[in-house]
Amino acid sequence: MDEKNRPTAEFPAPHMGEPYLLTPGPLTTSYEVKQAMLKDWGSWDGDFRAMTASLCTKLLNIAGDDGTEYDCVPMQGSGTFAVEAMLGSLLGKNSKTLVLVNGAYGKRIAETLRYLGRNHLVIDKGDYMPPRGVEVAAALAEDSEITHVVLVHCETSSGILNPVQEISEIVAAAGRKLLIDSMSAFGALPLDVRDIRYEAMISSANKCIEGVPGFGFIIAHKSELEAAKGNSHSLSLDVHAQWANFKKTGQWRFTPPTHAVAAFMKALEMHEAEGGAPARLARYERNRDVMVAGMRDLGFETLLKDRWLSPIIVTFFNPDHPNFAFGRFYDLMKAKGFIIYPGKLTVVDSFRIGCIGRLDEQVMRNVVAAAKESLEEMNVDSASPPESALKERARLAA
Repeated sequence: MDEKNRPTAEFPAPHMGEPYLLTPGPLTTSYEVKQAMLKDWGSWDGDFRAMTASLCTKLLNIAGDDGTEYDCVPMQGSGTFAVEAMLGSLLGKNSKTLVLVNGAYGKRIAETLRYLGRNHLVIDKGDYMPPRGVEVAAALAEDSEITHVVLVHCETSSGILNPVQEISEIVAAAGRKLLIDSMSAFGALPLDVRDIRYEAMISSANKCIEGVPGFGFIIAHKSELEAAKGNSHSLSLDVHAQWANFKKTGQWRFTPPTHAVAAFMKALEMHEAEGGAPARLARYERNRDVMVAGMRDLGFETLLKDRWLSPIIVTFFNPDHPNFAFGRFYDLMKAKGFIIYPGKLTVVDSFRIGCIGRLDEQVMRNVVAAAKESLEEMNVDSASPPESALKERARLAA
């Protein structure tokens, strides 16, 4: 790698020679975020309680509320823990939920509802297309028993960015309630409660805020949190109980991920200093545009058309060349300092490259250069996908 392609001072190479994580989280974090985990915290101590309260206030501010109508409830565990907590707590036992699916994480929501025994139905759009307002409106008009709609904001199995504003307006007009899985989008993509109506959303520490794994959080209308009492199937995933305990004591009910919380506070500080969600989105969009243009110049083809490409993660078809093997490509990219993501599609072979984390457009130019070198080392002179994959995309998107 020549000197002009070295990481910039603002976005240096990860600490101690770590590779860049080109994934939808965990992702590359700043040295400052890592450094924030060097101090131990007492989970019952007043300083840590104050930290948790500040965390919630800052997240509510990003969502466009001052704590008047909405509240924030952190929950220990991975993002999926937070998703299950939201579903199990906010969906009553007599609810009926319309799940909008166009990838693995929408399917996981439906699977969670099956485990929970909550009545639901699915609109499944496959891997290529988003759910649209007209079909959601038709489903709600046809079934008056539907009480809730659940949507994944950015479906990272394909990289598709779903039309949250459009769906929100349809659900509100029909008098139903919207829950949003904004796991990989909140903190960058717009989700202001003053512009987009929803009853609750969930996200995670290790996504667009650029913290480390350890907890998720639910931002919900206070009336929904109050009504959630007694709904939960689980002691530890009871959002109402967690919320009530925070209100009463300022403490987490069970041992919190103290170091992850401290790291998140530093990440929130850096998020604000960068210019908040609009500035972070702009950086991620530049990352995507530079990377996609470079990969297309090498012959790679994106799974999605430009209209639906998210600035979070992008899916590419595997090249059709007989010398291309994803495992080998992955190892070569890792050796050059970049960990990419395998595909998560069922109909075609693919891989993914993330655009989020402590990365800038210069890093993404380095990614493209590494991909070019890796193809050359594999003796792959064309990165074009199989014709069958392009035909399948055209058929399913028709």
